[in-house]
Amino acid sequence: MRAVLQRVTRASVRVEGETVGEIAAGVLVLLGIARDDTPEDARYLVEKIAALRIFEDAEGRMNLSVAETGGALLVVSQFTLYGDARRGRRPSWIDAAAPEVAEPLYEFFVGAAQRTLARVETGSFRRTMEVELTNDGPVTILLDSRKQF
Repeated sequence: MRAVLQRVTRASVRVEGETVGEIAAGVLVLLGIARDDTPEDARYLVEKIAALRIFEDAEGRMNLSVAETGGALLVVSQFTLYGDARRGRRPSWIDAAAPEVAEPLYEFFVGAAQRTLARVETGSFRRTMEVELTNDGPVTILLDSRKQF
């Protein structure tokens, strides 16, 4: 499971012109799910994201987590994080989970995040979305559940 985290001052997701998810300060999570991911991958990423110290403390050091700041998450499914563009000009999506595998894991991730953090918003799975954000910093972090150690 891969996640691109962007620390934001605000972020929103629209589907067909309607806002389906919106946060103020917090983290936008673009979440990609691989064919062989499990709920354990989701648990690991939720715990890591909630505790990752990427927000500034009173001295201006990145020393606080989204949980400590009371910030929110906006979770957006992003199968293209598993695009392999090493050959040719068209990415291969062979490593991305099929929708019937990915959707339950996406929902599991969201549920675990909701049990961990005060506010979690989402996009719409398997829909074309417009994501708008103001990256704060900018701070952008890549996490991969396969690269824990």
